[in-house]
Amino acid sequence: MSAVSPGQGPAAGGNAVTLTGSGFTGATAVRFGATPASSFTVVSATQITAVAPPGSGTVQVTVTGPGGTSNGLAYSYISAPVPALTSVSPGQGPVVGGNTVTLTGSDLTAVTAVAFGSTPATSFTVVSATQINAVAPPGAAGPVQITVTGPGGTSNGVTYFYVGIPTLTGAAPALGPLTGGTTVTLTGTNLLGATAVRFGAMPASSFTVVSATQITAVAPAGSGTVQITVVTPGGTSNGVPYTYVAVPVLTSLSPTQGPLNAGTTVTLFGSGLTTTSTVVFGTTPTSFTVVSDTWVTAIDPSGPAGPVNVRVTTPGGTSNSLVYTRVAGPGI
Repeated sequence: MSAVSPGQGPAAGGNAVTLTGSGFTGATAVRFGATPASSFTVVSATQITAVAPPGSGTVQVTVTGPGGTSNGLAYSYISAPVPALTSVSPGQGPVVGGNTVTLTGSDLTAVTAVAFGSTPATSFTVVSATQINAVAPPGAAGPVQITVTGPGGTSNGVTYFYVGIPTLTGAAPALGPLTGGTTVTLTGTNLLGATAVRFGAMPASSFTVVSATQITAVAPAGSGTVQITVVTPGGTSNGVPYTYVAVPVLTSLSPTQGPLNAGTTVTLFGSGLTTTSTVVFGTTPTSFTVVSDTWVTAIDPSGPAGPVNVRVTTPGGTSNSLVYTRVAGPGI
């Protein structure tokens, strides 16, 4: 036998050791001193991997086969404490990795490896005997166990969650007034743990995470069309559009008067009329047709003689009023 790697390990055993040499085919035993390896695998005629049993001090590793027992090579048991972990902060992060987490525990000074599941940390720094900072590698959505390894062995695991990148598929309603205050329902995926909802660059006035697929958010004041995004530990979502709508304005009616019975077509002129949702004569809603942003036609409902106020409502709010007068027909 020509080499043992590594040449040392924890007193508790359990670490994998690679033996190199010759004539290993058909090996029937690997011993660490007088103690058999916990297990071993003959990889080839020149290599064996063995799991070290518990032990102490320095022992000779030997291999036994049909041709006899090999020479021995030294392997040292290190009486170092096994590192232990108590927490990880933050306990979640994006599947793309790259975020720094702080591990706390004990006996961390001599740690030589940090793993997220079976994947090594992108990098790590031993801050003290009780703290390590590690950069998470990429991983699949879901939980993994973070462990650290030192001369004394491998620690217990602490749970870390990889979170999928959030996505948005819709916002309802997708329109609202310049003053904000509209409650908007956002739908998508991976929305749990949301830490921010933004309308363009402005944070939502407030928001509530309903489920992994839904958030309700109150729109802040704004203007124009902006992109709504959601931020979670998994990253920042794609954007969905939300349009701020000005309060509609009425400037004139034509005609300004008509009979008591329903059916007169009245044209309303103004601005901000494209998204008109309601037209009322007094308190009575009526049917209408949006012709353009400056022109709506409405059917006058029946009513008593005299003036009534005509108004329109859009997602931007309710317009000013203009007077329409119903006139009784002549009588004999």
